Amino acid sequence: MSDVKLEDIVSLAKRRGFIYPGSEIYGGLAGTYDYGPLGIALKRNITNLWWKTFVDDREDMYGIDSTIIMNPKVWVASGHVDTFNDPLIEDVKTKKRYRLDHLLEDQGVEDVDAMTLEEMAQVIKDRGIKSPDGNELGAPAQFNMMFKTHVGPVDDDESVAYLRPETAQGMFTNFKNVVDSFYPDLPFGLAQIGRSFRNEISPGNFIFRLRELEIMELEYFIHPNDWERIFEDWRTMQHEWFNRLGLDPARIKEHEVPEADRAHYSKRTMDCFYDFPSLGFQELAGLAYRTDFDLKSHQDKSGKNLEYRPKDGSAPFLPHVIEPTFGLDRHVMAVLSNAYCEDEVNGEKRIFLKLPAHLAPVKVAVLPLVKNKPELVVKAREVYAMLKKEFGAVLWVDTGNIGKNYRKMDEIGVPYCVTIDFDTLEGDAKDTVTVRHRDTTEQIRVSISGLSAQLR
Repeated sequence: MSDVKLEDIVSLAKRRGFIYPGSEIYGGLAGTYDYGPLGIALKRNITNLWWKTFVDDREDMYGIDSTIIMNPKVWVASGHVDTFNDPLIEDVKTKKRYRLDHLLEDQGVEDVDAMTLEEMAQVIKDRGIKSPDGNELGAPAQFNMMFKTHVGPVDDDESVAYLRPETAQGMFTNFKNVVDSFYPDLPFGLAQIGRSFRNEISPGNFIFRLRELEIMELEYFIHPNDWERIFEDWRTMQHEWFNRLGLDPARIKEHEVPEADRAHYSKRTMDCFYDFPSLGFQELAGLAYRTDFDLKSHQDKSGKNLEYRPKDGSAPFLPHVIEPTFGLDRHVMAVLSNAYCEDEVNGEKRIFLKLPAHLAPVKVAVLPLVKNKPELVVKAREVYAMLKKEFGAVLWVDTGNIGKNYRKMDEIGVPYCVTIDFDTLEGDAKDTVTVRHRDTTEQIRVSISGLSAQLR
């Protein structure tokens, strides 16, 4: 696995219909990617599992789906208008712009996250750091990453709005609605899966850093006295989630974010990093104790009372919040990276995705040995229809020779290939098929009547 590079994952993802560059026929657009048929299936398998794990299987979670464009006052209250910034610097000759902290990290500068903009500028000066093109760099500046738009027919200051940079605020602004509708006991949580938009200065590394991304996120409302215990509970649940995805525990590590690097709302943040090909350990998910920052800020700015009234009649209070956040696109990238395998079969290199069966976008492939024998195709179609009804995600494959088709199915992570051959039609093996296992390439004969049970 140490020899696998990011470009191997990118190449496979495009070649086999997982992920394509966005707007590719027009030269693409930096930081945008489109999910192909297999990519969207894999992504939905992840989101469905996440929703089942953290919402459907619990009694203390409530799902919502908030709007992408919100009243701009939301982003003033949340602090995004003033603080959602990244340091920007420009090549004075080419006018290319770079994210300054990433530029310094690439030059081996340590503890960049704890530096002020002025300190970063001084490092540039002291070390004589140039742009990637070898040119002088200009003065650094802060760059707000929110995408600005206008609502209505007039483009003026009164019509300014933003594409949401995170899903969290939609849950905070709906806190009172959910309490009024359901009056849940504390602790309880709100869950949301949705798109966010960040005008990244330098997006890149495939789908790791995007301008349009998806987040799976929870806001778990608690009594402030319980935050440390519940924080630890969520740390455990995050690792259990990674196990359900089949991620290698050796490629996951926790990172306690020091106070100087934490977001303005956080009293404690624990990030989970995954060891991505070519990138090393990078953030996959986060866990933050946001205190009552958000509810208090929205209460102050909106003038609405957001306190929770305990059912035992004790004094109302603003709940505190534990926030587990999971980057969906990074989850897709981690699952693909973790599953990517190479071996040798009959003296030839083989690439296969060792995806867990419950995540594989195609569960079973059905292949007639040849497509020019009508009786064989008819029988194969019968088997296909039976399995399609049972498993849903079943693929019909009748192009090319059987060996090449097996390799194609390996590359998209199909756990089982079912081949209908001439023995299926007559002889001692009548009404049996060949089942080939992706990981071992082992082939066994199975009766059609017992096929569904064998594949479960």
